[in-house]
Amino acid sequence: MDHETSTGHVTRKAVLRAALAAGMAAPAVLMGVPALARTLTTGEAAPALTPECDDGDDPTPPQTEGPYFKPNSPLRTSLLESGTVGVRLTVSGYVFGLACRPIAGVLLDFWQADTNGAYDNTGFRFRGHQFTDAQGAFRLTTIVPGLYPGRTRHIHVKLQAPGRPVLTTQLYFPNEPRNNTDTIFDPRLLMTVRDTGGAREAAFDFVLNVPQTPGPSPTPTATATTQPPGGTWAAGTAYRAGDTVTYGGPGYVCLQAHTAQAGWEPPNVPALWRLR
Repeated sequence: MDHETSTGHVTRKAVLRAALAAGMAAPAVLMGVPALARTLTTGEAAPALTPECDDGDDPTPPQTEGPYFKPNSPLRTSLLESGTVGVRLTVSGYVFGLACRPIAGVLLDFWQADTNGAYDNTGFRFRGHQFTDAQGAFRLTTIVPGLYPGRTRHIHVKLQAPGRPVLTTQLYFPNEPRNNTDTIFDPRLLMTVRDTGGAREAAFDFVLNVPQTPGPSPTPTATATTQPPGGTWAAGTAYRAGDTVTYGGPGYVCLQAHTAQAGWEPPNVPALWRLR
């Protein structure tokens, strides 16, 4: 679904993804997307870009959180630890808004079962969060999760763009027998997966319900002097889990270590702050 429409045409988002991976600027590559997305006859003008990312790539559907989510996961892109057992898996991709523009600074919080299908509910094995880079890209190093009764193989994730609501969803593996019996499974959330020797590589691009206009996605910028009236929270400050701040009167407790940015004020990001 990330690469072609139902009619076999390469999607605008897929072209942008390839260009980002090659290091091309987003505005430049999008100028050529309509011509690449379909075959033009002689003398036919390329259609104008539409303002919405609706080439078969609707916003990523939400899914249930499940019983095993824990806040305060560590900031890391690799969930591998000393002695980790399992088939190594790398998941990479981009986060886009509704105009197929990448979004920087998106929080992604991953959690999954180990190779035996068990979740760590006392510590943080196979749990971690990260942020998309300036190109809207993310990369997670982990293992292929195991199976447990009633579910197919999957990875949980929460996403939140700066100042936007949280999307909770799951990622799935193709050609899994249990995909046909898992009542939660959604084929729109299938990753593209390939074997690489003794490991596996997966790709998935998220589309968030974030309004955009044609043009590069703005990169969140930290302003060290930003401070709300009557509050101690300040953009540009590196907060640790357990730190407390005030914002507009109420007090908040930090759930995950992060560097504050404009748009991530405590009331806007429940994944990072809890009301005291």
